[in-house]
Amino acid sequence: MRYLLIVLLTAMLGLPLGVQPKEVQRVQNAGTAMKEIFNVPDDIPQRLLDKAECVIVLPSVVKFAFVFGGSYGRGAMTCRSGKDFAGPWGAPTMMALEGGSFGLQLGGQATDYVLLVMNPRGADSILSSKVKLGAGVSVAAGPKGRDAIGATDVALRAEVLSYSRSRGLFAGAFLDGSTLRPDNDANKRLYHRRSITAKEIVLEGRISPPSAAEELLSELNKRSPKNLSS
Repeated sequence: MRYLLIVLLTAMLGLPLGVQPKEVQRVQNAGTAMKEIFNVPDDIPQRLLDKAECVIVLPSVVKFAFVFGGSYGRGAMTCRSGKDFAGPWGAPTMMALEGGSFGLQLGGQATDYVLLVMNPRGADSILSSKVKLGAGVSVAAGPKGRDAIGATDVALRAEVLSYSRSRGLFAGAFLDGSTLRPDNDANKRLYHRRSITAKEIVLEGRISPPSAAEELLSELNKRSPKNLSS
């Protein structure tokens, strides 16, 4: 009887037996990328992470180029739970990053991105619909290490601070013009729900984090357990 129920559930989700949704791997990859970035010398400044309401991790974003360039990435966004983002880091929503640019370009590259969402307005905008970074929400390359000391004004003005890691190098990233949106179809597969929105997952606390998010949330709760934005 139990096996029959598993078969029926698998069929409803459209998955072969024994196969997990690819979103599970994406959330696990986000946790791995976050852990590795925290181990980089001169990584994300502690005082900026402590003031972030949410974190978006986009592992292995693919930048492709041949005359018409662009980028494509999938990852996860988690916010501090509870009223005024005062609680521990909560269940993640799946996110999608897309962007394009013109010019003579050749080659391809995979990059990990981490975006700090610095205020509730930025979080609400990103979780509501597709936004264009630099237009829908303000974005700036995040300062790191000692550079953070002279970047207070940038940190105060920007709703999103972005970082990248590629080929062992970690730095602030310029993402103006890229679009960011909740991947609601991926959320349905990750949480096995027919209908669920990013806001319901992240802001309303209607669902528990999946086991795949254990490393991501553990790293963030260990590194930045309290919101010091106020």
